[in-house]
Amino acid sequence: MATTDPVRFLDRTSPPHIFTLIALTGIGALSMNIFLPSLPQMTEYFATDYRLMQLSVALYLAVNAMLQIVIGPVSDRYGRRPVLLASIVLFLVATLGCILAPTVETFLFFRMMQAVIVAGLVLGRAVVRDMYPADQAASQIGYVTMGMAVVPMIGPVIGGMLDETFGWHANFWLLFGLGALVLALVWRDLGETARTSGGSFAAQFREYPVLFASRRFWGYCLSAAFASGAFFAYLGGAPYVGSEVFGLSPAVVGFFFGAPALGYFFGNWISGRFSVRAGINAMILWGSAISALGLLLSLLLFLAGFKTAYVFFGFMTFVGFGNGMVLPNATSGMLSVRPQLAGTASGLGGAIMIGGGAALSALAGALLTGGNGAYPLIGIMLLTSSLGVASILYTIRRERQVAG
Repeated sequence: MATTDPVRFLDRTSPPHIFTLIALTGIGALSMNIFLPSLPQMTEYFATDYRLMQLSVALYLAVNAMLQIVIGPVSDRYGRRPVLLASIVLFLVATLGCILAPTVETFLFFRMMQAVIVAGLVLGRAVVRDMYPADQAASQIGYVTMGMAVVPMIGPVIGGMLDETFGWHANFWLLFGLGALVLALVWRDLGETARTSGGSFAAQFREYPVLFASRRFWGYCLSAAFASGAFFAYLGGAPYVGSEVFGLSPAVVGFFFGAPALGYFFGNWISGRFSVRAGINAMILWGSAISALGLLLSLLLFLAGFKTAYVFFGFMTFVGFGNGMVLPNATSGMLSVRPQLAGTASGLGGAIMIGGGAALSALAGALLTGGNGAYPLIGIMLLTSSLGVASILYTIRRERQVAG
């Protein structure tokens, strides 16, 4: 589908409208975090332990990662549109299962099933790459995810308010209603953008070694993985820190929880505005450094005795701002190594990012016990962000060596 074609909203014979791409990526982000302020209450409802309830984040991310390995090649082979429609339908079924679950084990099963909505994120990026070259794709991905950033910014606030007013089930009823609207939107507005492969499904998987052999792919992939890893650790640990360390109510936790998304919004704006001019490597380097700096300042203030919710959540805006610069550019870099494998690269890179995020989320939940306060979470995030800086520095060095 040519980028010169005019965009006509709710006409799938034209390129998809940017609102459709925002909705696709936004529903996945919302399903990941809207219920997080309710985790302590859900722990009481199911009469279980917080560590088990927190697996609703870690298991979701783990399945999310595994699905991305499959979704990318399937969409390269059969097209973006049918994969997206099927995924949204399964998400609706899974959301009903979460609402009606009688036990924590049943809830966790359907919660894992909800991860199928990751197709919106994977294929939303691939659709952009289908239509734009690398630098322009980074800019467009930045604008799409800038709009999407509003969703996780307000999601926990809405989730906390719904929990206090109607109970935690209301969060999942909202997800079901919005999922149904996104399904209708995709059906009407998003036509096929991929030039589907003529090869077999197995042949798509045989393309993985091509990506694995590319140091550029690994450099961009690890930069994105470490940047997002810090955020996923935050997803797993921040609800506990807010409720148990600082004693905040679900609504107040939801309010503070959106701090990284606020930074992410502005980081995405910077990406959309300057990626073409500055280049993706410079944007990734500066974004990684900003994330690490914010976490270092947070740790130093905690060590100096300023152990408050304002300090903890306030400096998380640095993480969001840095990620807003890193992720669109690193994603565009991954997808540009082999443009004909954009869906496969998006899925594989996303799987590596989310898989690492699942591990970090579970680790954060496991370490946040006893009297350690927020230190374990800040430490994990600082280490991960520092590794992100090292990854992009290595990538830049390799490119200079090859160019020389």
